[in-house]
Amino acid sequence: MQKKLQENYDYVIIGSGFGGSVSALRLSEKGYKVLVIEKGKWWKSSDFPKNNWHLRKWMWLPAFRFFGIFKMTFLRHVGILSGVGVGGGSLVYANTLPRPKKQFFESGSWATLTHWQKELEPFYQTAEKMLGATRVPKLFDADLALKEVAEKMGHDHQFEPTDVAVFFGEPEVEVPDPFFNGEGPNRAGCNYCGACMTGCRYNAKNTLDKNYLYLAMKKGAEVLAENKVVDVRPTGKADGSEGYLITYKKSTGVLFSRKKEVKAKGVVFSGGVLGTVRLLLNMKEKHLTRLSDKTGDDIRTNNESLIQVHSPAGERNFSQGVAIGSIFPPDENSHVEPVRYGSGSGFFKLMGVPLTFGKNGWARVGKLLKILVSRPGSWLRIYFSKNFSEESVILLFMQHLDSTLRFKRGWFNLNSTVSTGKAPTSFIPRAKELADRTSEVIKGTPFVMTTEALFGIPTTAHILGGAVIGDSPETGVIDKHHKVFGYQNMYVCDGSAISANPGVNPSLTITAMSERAMGFIPEKQEK
Repeated sequence: MQKKLQENYDYVIIGSGFGGSVSALRLSEKGYKVLVIEKGKWWKSSDFPKNNWHLRKWMWLPAFRFFGIFKMTFLRHVGILSGVGVGGGSLVYANTLPRPKKQFFESGSWATLTHWQKELEPFYQTAEKMLGATRVPKLFDADLALKEVAEKMGHDHQFEPTDVAVFFGEPEVEVPDPFFNGEGPNRAGCNYCGACMTGCRYNAKNTLDKNYLYLAMKKGAEVLAENKVVDVRPTGKADGSEGYLITYKKSTGVLFSRKKEVKAKGVVFSGGVLGTVRLLLNMKEKHLTRLSDKTGDDIRTNNESLIQVHSPAGERNFSQGVAIGSIFPPDENSHVEPVRYGSGSGFFKLMGVPLTFGKNGWARVGKLLKILVSRPGSWLRIYFSKNFSEESVILLFMQHLDSTLRFKRGWFNLNSTVSTGKAPTSFIPRAKELADRTSEVIKGTPFVMTTEALFGIPTTAHILGGAVIGDSPETGVIDKHHKVFGYQNMYVCDGSAISANPGVNPSLTITAMSERAMGFIPEKQEK
């Protein structure tokens, strides 16, 4: 049961993902009184769904009273996959902790402000230690299939296992905390069930509630789950130097839940792009009018493509392993990883259609109809598969090549427009080549999300930017210390602050950047 909240805190942190959890621990260590507000629920290992057919536990759809850990958001230019719950995206991400290549640190709005790669190096090391980054010790069928593709493309020397946030002890055997000298919770070894992204039910995944948040709470930080922040306003001077009033309401309650308030000397926005950017845009028109006009700009998608290859041959089991166990770069600008869901997780087959390429929507519809008429079995077989996850590999393709969107307020959701470069597209030739090669290797058929095939809208699990780093309010929303321009004691520490295209999973980078940002905040001075 949540104990009664205090009326005043030193810092209120909005969101409990990678940036929020880092902030909670480091501020608590410095003696600050910290409250973390998270709209999702607390989850124990035994609470997670067994597969993604258990929609009430898996999907976040409050209108249907579904309060799960996984959220899907569809905008005009992009479909977004994200996590909800105490621990944020760590509950549903694929555990991978890669570092970006050099060009990430030397491009975007932050490029000239410091030598980012050198300056972030010690914080990457800290983040890897805190998250328990470990090289995957064992490869399985999906990884071996990708390795064969890499060999056929002449890149076998670049194929490698991933570094992941997983405890690889004896499978399902519980042991005392192996990461923090006994200060953390007991853990159990990974059994390679592949269900990392529907919530680890075996206490092996190093989610944030088992490291940063766990240790922060031992230092006195409080976590208020199932509540959503709806308003942030200065309590005195317009620059927030006299503190802020934070208004929140129940996120799992009835439609007209009563609003409550708490005061803080400082605020850290850590709700991810969908949470932070939407809230900042709302407040820019109300109580935070000093926010930069760049708020909502420089949104990036990692230039991703998600293509599923279904092979009913039954010769391999693609659900075994960790969610992503291997990676290789097919060229200097790209990475590809084989993604898996655990046994029984077949929900996404309802959203799939055969892969069709082309910029003309009507032409793609025509191609789909042609496939349905000429080869109905290849299409329908996916829907009647009883072992869909065992028979499927999801290829996650990412590029460093850059383009940006701008998010604006809409009536019910955010609206997206193209800011720079070309609009994100699901039709990336290299991604199609990899899908075709993988299909040959595993004797499968490539499928994509219906939104991609019909409307050309790509899907991303790594939405970034919207509150980027700049040298002034004309180029960014926050400075190189993550402080919001125009306000005192206000920070952004999450994917919104990512100011260039990393081309890989950004979780480690968000963690490292947040570690660095918190390092600039001094110890609390006792009065």
